[in-house]
Formats: sequence, structure tokens, C-alpha cells
Amino acid sequence: MRRRRTLGILAALPVAVLAGCASEGASGDGAPATPGARPTEAAPSEAPALPGAGDPSKPARVVNNGPRDGDAVALTFDADLTEYMRGQLESGEVKTFHNEELLSYLEDEKIPATFFMTGMWAEEYADEARRIAGNPLFELANHTFEHQAFTADCYGLAFEDDPERMRADVERTFETLEALGGNQTRYFRFPGLCHDKAALKALGPLGLTVVDGDVVSGDPFAEASQPIVDAVLNRAEPGSVVVMHIGGPNAPRTHLALPGIVEGLRERGMTFAKLSEVLGE
Repeated sequence: MRRRRTLGILAALPVAVLAGCASEGASGDGAPATPGARPTEAAPSEAPALPGAGDPSKPARVVNNGPRDGDAVALTFDADLTEYMRGQLESGEVKTFHNEELLSYLEDEKIPATFFMTGMWAEEYADEARRIAGNPLFELANHTFEHQAFTADCYGLAFEDDPERMRADVERTFETLEALGGNQTRYFRFPGLCHDKAALKALGPLGLTVVDGDVVSGDPFAEASQPIVDAVLNRAEPGSVVVMHIGGPNAPRTHLALPGIVEGLRERGMTFAKLSEVLGE
């Protein structure tokens, strides 16, 4: 059964319902406090399977980080858009859910990054999506089509609990992203990082790898940039996957925090690489 929250509830929630972000669920120790079951940390053992090559008898694989024996860190950015957020754009309440300064900084500094796009964001911001896809330093990854959750009680997000519709949503998103070209991956991130055994089993046949991340930046709705910088610098280590957002008013300080994050990690001898490189795939 497909279930949705009302827009009134969405509008009233103080955490990242509009962005549907993973990072507002961070607990004091930096681990996402999501309602879905979070598998224990596991280093990747094999490359993501090709489309349709998943084993339907096995749940989707989950990784949080890469090997700790190098010096590279993966910066990942969720590009979220929901029906509610699109309504905000259409009404003029919000001007954009894209941050030009953030993208320009990554381009100017030649910093590799991986973008977990919703299909709806890729369609709404087609020029920006093609621009990202056209940069060899960037990778594209899947974040569902319209940022609905696949578990209940995930920060008030609308959710889907039918396995076939879950798979159809994710497949539709892969098809949308593949049309952009560039560096395609079979990586997937659940909205809110919310997943349970049923959701992982539903996506098993798709041959994808679920990437949660081990460094939650806390950038959604942040009122200052320094706490974002501190959160990343205090938790990042070689092989880390940092979760951030490229989302206008729902992540208004990320672009201001990014230079401090980059400079701070470089001072510690760390480098930046695409997610597939950090995971060793």
C-alpha cells in the first residue's frame, strides 16, 4: 500500500522533512538515528553489479565507508526534490533548490564529488544535472525519484511499502540519470538513511549498493557554517563518506562550510576522490 503524510504535517515538522535529509537524524556520536535498521559497518568486497544482475534471494549490500588504509575521502551531495518542494518552486515561495556557489566551488577547486540525485531534481534542474554529469570529476548516484521513504516514520516523509513499486521507483531514477551520461554508478542512498530488512530485500534484485556514509555533516537547516565544518573534521578519517546536500534553503550553509572542510582535511593530509575510488571499486 502506498501511504503519504499530509502537506500540513510536512510543513510543520522542524527537521529536514522538506529536504528529507539524512543528516538531521544524527545522534551525538555522529551516527544517523534513523528509524530503519542500520547494518553494521562493512567494507566493500566487490564492485556493484550491473543493472538487472542482482541476486533476488539476497538483500541489497550496504556500505558506510571505504578501506582505512589510504588518504582519500569521498564528498557526497544529496540533491533532493519532493512534490511538496516542487510546489514551493511553482508558487514562488522558494526560488531554487540548487546551490550555484557550491557547485562552482567544486568545479573551480577541481574537487571530485558524488551526487545522489533524485530523478525529480534531475528533471527540474536539467541543465545543472547535465553540467554535473559532464564533469569527469563527478559521479552520479541514485536517491529515489521523488524522495519518498521506503520505511514508515522516516522524518514524516511520504513512504512506499510495496516492494514492486520501490523497485520501479529506483529503476526509473537510474533510467533518468543514465540519460545524462557521465560517470554512472549503481550506488543508492535511501532518503533519511531510513531502511529496514524489507526495503533492502526489495532492492536486492537491482544489483545496487546502498551507501549510507559514516560522516553526517548536519547541514540541513543549519543556522551557521562552523558547526558543519566541525562535524566533518571531527569525524572524518581515511575512507570516510561525507553526507552533505546541494539544496538551496534546506541546506543554506553548506557552500559556506565547504571551503573550511576542504582546507581542514587537506591540512590533515587527506585527499578527495569519487565515491567509487574511495570504496575501492
